[in-house]
Amino acid sequence: MSEEIKIIDSLWVLKTAEGYKIGLTNDAQEDLGTITFATMPKVGQRLVKGDSLIELEAEKAVSEFSSPISGTISAINVAAEQDPSVLDDADQTKAWIAVLTDVDGTELQ
Repeated sequence: MSEEIKIIDSLWVLKTAEGYKIGLTNDAQEDLGTITFATMPKVGQRLVKGDSLIELEAEKAVSEFSSPISGTISAINVAAEQDPSVLDDADQTKAWIAVLTDVDGTELQ
């Protein structure tokens, strides 16, 4: 993960070989507190920038995060779906939500 991470509205975006990986920033983790429930996106789902990506319930807040880019969900963090506390990882690159493909990279400029 040596490529540049872009931070957009409490989410990070990283271009990888698999597609554009999106995750929760450390700042968002701190604002939420311990995450207790996550409504994950579905593989194959097409998102337009601004669509709901994930809803998280936590000790301090219930928050919905919008997709920072348009694309198709090609993978989700199955571990986070089974145990939402995975999204609390201090290493924010492990707190990933989904991978999107069919992304227009100009949306990140």
